[in-house]
Amino acid sequence: MRLETPLLTTSRSRGALAHLAVLPAVGVALLVAVLVTSVAFATPSDADTTWSVVPANAEGPDGRSVIDLELAGGQQVVEHVAVINRSTQPVDFAIDANDGYLTSKGYFDMRPSDAKPTDGGSWVAVPEKVTIAAGATSVVPVTVSIPQNATPGDHPAGVTASLETISGQVRVQNRVGVRLNIRVTGDYVAKVAVTDVQAQYTGSWNPFAAGSVEVTYTVANVGNVRLVTDNRVLTSTFVGENTWSDPSAANARELMPGGSRTFVARVPGAWPLGPIGTTVTAIPSPAGKPIPGVTAQRMAIDTTVWALPWPQLALLVLLILAPFAIRLVAAWRRKRIEKLIMLHSKGTPQEA
Repeated sequence: MRLETPLLTTSRSRGALAHLAVLPAVGVALLVAVLVTSVAFATPSDADTTWSVVPANAEGPDGRSVIDLELAGGQQVVEHVAVINRSTQPVDFAIDANDGYLTSKGYFDMRPSDAKPTDGGSWVAVPEKVTIAAGATSVVPVTVSIPQNATPGDHPAGVTASLETISGQVRVQNRVGVRLNIRVTGDYVAKVAVTDVQAQYTGSWNPFAAGSVEVTYTVANVGNVRLVTDNRVLTSTFVGENTWSDPSAANARELMPGGSRTFVARVPGAWPLGPIGTTVTAIPSPAGKPIPGVTAQRMAIDTTVWALPWPQLALLVLLILAPFAIRLVAAWRRKRIEKLIMLHSKGTPQEA
C-alpha cells in the first residue's frame, strides 16, 4: 500500500485520544498514532527503529504494491506480507488486521488497532507479533477466510506491523501497513448516485466580463464494488455552453461501496442572461482492473441558477441616458453663456 500524501484522522485508543497520520515509507504507509495519557512510561531503546511492510509470497517480497483477492464465499487463501527491520537491533513488532476505508481526500487508511473489525478486516487472521533480527526480513502469513454468507463485492482491509515508543508522557504508535482489496464473487453492481446539487452564480461588475458558476455536488457509490468517477459539469445560457472536467487524481475520486464524497466545481465563462442550466454528470468505472460483464451507467442531475445582468443593465441605462444628459448640459451651458453676454452688454457704457 503506497500513500503519497500525509493524512490526519482521529480515533479513540485505550481511553485516550489518538491521532493517526499516514506517511510514505519505502513503498508502504506509516501510520503514526499519538496516544496522550496521564501515565509516565519508560522510553524504549528502539525509539529510532525503522521498518517497512510489503506484499510477499512465501519466499519474500514479490513486487506488488497491494494485495488483490477475488474469492468466493466459504473460500480461504493464505497470503503473505514481508516485514523488513531496517534498524541495527532486534525488534518485536505487533501485527494487526482491520477494516480499511478512504479518507475525505481519497487516501486509504485503516481503523485503529484497538477498534474491532466488522467487515473485511474480521476475515483476516495474522500472528499477534513477530520478532525480527537487525537488518532481517520476516515473512508473515496472512490468512483470509471468506464467510459462506459474505455479500458479493468489495470489502477493503489492511495488515500492519506496529511499534510503540514512549517520550515522556506521550506514547507513539507507529503503524506500517499493506492494503488488501478483498472482493467476494457474485453479482457485481457498479452504480453511483448524484445528490445535493447546488449552483451559485458569481458575477463581475465589469459589464464586459463573464462570471462563473460554482457547483457543489455529492457522488455516492450505491453499488458493491470500488469505483472511480469521471465528473463533469456543463453550464448553458442563451449564448453558449461551458464545460468543466474534474482534474484531480483518480485516487481523489475513488469511492468504496457505501461511500460518498462532496465535490466543488467552478465553471467560468457564464454570462448573466437569466437562467443558467447546470448539469452534473458522474461517469463511473471500476477501480483497478475492469470487471468483465459489468458496465456502470453514468448519472446526470440538472439544476438551474438565475443570474440577472445588473452590470449590463446599468451600462444600457447609462448609454440611453447619456444623450439626454449631454443635451441638458449643453442647454444649461448655452443659457449661462447667453446670460453672461446679456449682463456684460448692460454693464458697458455707450458712446455719444
